[in-house]
Amino acid sequence: MKKLLIAMTATVLLVPSVYANNFKDTEHAIDYRKSAFGLIAYNFGDMGAMLKGKKDFDAAVFASRATNVAALSKIPHEGFITGSDKGDTDALAKIWADKADFDSKMTQFQENAAKLAIAAQGSDLGQIKDAFGNTGQSCKGCHDVYKKD
Repeated sequence: MKKLLIAMTATVLLVPSVYANNFKDTEHAIDYRKSAFGLIAYNFGDMGAMLKGKKDFDAAVFASRATNVAALSKIPHEGFITGSDKGDTDALAKIWADKADFDSKMTQFQENAAKLAIAAQGSDLGQIKDAFGNTGQSCKGCHDVYKKD
């Protein structure tokens, strides 16, 4: 468990420094991040259904979904390249006007997702719910400011 925490923390801290822009154009960047967000939403929604009792809670599936969200949380940030606020996107231009805040919110989401993955490995449902709530709040915190309604 401790090794997993160290590895996930190191990954979260290193990922922003190694972003490369391999997109042919802004539409590819938009498609890339939308795909990642779609997978995050699917996994997060499945966990939410379990926590709300809309679906039977399966600890192994929940842990797998949480691990997926932690890994996927690192992907979309790379797709927020300059100019990709135009096109088929809900991203607001404010992202690039206040990039430091946006980057901070993305980092917070990644950190919370990593904590959720760790909590999901345990059996403390209260800790799992708290970590799930924190991850959801970091999603909402970014959506409220940087995403079209």
